[in-house]
Amino acid sequence: MKKIAVFTSGGDAPGMNSAIRAVVRTGIHYGFEVIGIMRGYQGMMAGEYKKMELRIVSNLLKHGGTILKTSRSKEFMTDAGKQKAADFLHSQEIDGIVAIGGNGTLTGLLEFRKFYKGKIIALPGTIDNDLYGTDNTIGFHTAVQTALDVIDKIKDTAASHERVFIVEVMGAHSGFVAVHVGICGGAEEILIPEVNTSLLSTVTHLISGWRKGKTSSLIVVAEGCAEGGAYQVLEKTKQLDLSVEIGSDGLDCRAVVIGHIQRGGTPVYFDRLLASKLGLFAVEKLIEGADNVMVGEIDNKCVLTPIEDAVYKKKAVDPFLLKAAEILSI
Repeated sequence: MKKIAVFTSGGDAPGMNSAIRAVVRTGIHYGFEVIGIMRGYQGMMAGEYKKMELRIVSNLLKHGGTILKTSRSKEFMTDAGKQKAADFLHSQEIDGIVAIGGNGTLTGLLEFRKFYKGKIIALPGTIDNDLYGTDNTIGFHTAVQTALDVIDKIKDTAASHERVFIVEVMGAHSGFVAVHVGICGGAEEILIPEVNTSLLSTVTHLISGWRKGKTSSLIVVAEGCAEGGAYQVLEKTKQLDLSVEIGSDGLDCRAVVIGHIQRGGTPVYFDRLLASKLGLFAVEKLIEGADNVMVGEIDNKCVLTPIEDAVYKKKAVDPFLLKAAEILSI
């Protein structure tokens, strides 16, 4: 191998820059020419790239986002789009590509295999932590910390006004962020896509807590929850029409959506370290001939998982954490 390319795709995640830095520096260390493809698959089809030098990736560890930019591309989903991207890589004599992204990025790689002749390796860059084959994904820990900082502030005003706050965090298909934030933020209820929770039982639980002396409560909702996001849960809760009075006005509820703030910001140490380890490991495994795999970390050891398994095998939320969330919320 003489020349490799690195790119980021899909939703950005804190630590992507750290991963880019690791791939570039490791590649140069082993004598490769490294190019950075701009704007993910969209830029690959358009032939947008730049040669990556050591100084380009200096001081990247502390920066969120991605210097290579990112996008989602409908054109790449077509065979014509994939062929156009492959033609660009072949024209530049790219021997291997390192993709940094989440489920959508890796799904694209599965089909791209039919068009691109070089080697393919992926790094799990997503705040959702939903990829099979790694205990943690790049960006997950920072997103949890960001959401937790917001929730700590919300709990101050919840206590001051004796209110129930329904806070929505990211997680269209997974509840990893919600569960971790909920436990660490002291939530009374956590609603996630993986578990069907009755709103009636949720409100009943809240009322039980208020009868025991609680004067404020927190519900953390993953955006992909079956009941909907924070505002949908709020409206459905109102429609339950439970005539239970707490004070003179009943339960005073507010909804908050944290939103894309969870994607940005300075990556915490864990995401910087994970991205650095996986970026180095990915390049070394390319040298050894690895292909069509995702690098990950399980039990503090770097491992390889077929991309197909990473995408299609289900990564379950730890049942012990769900148990902890229930018991510690009384």
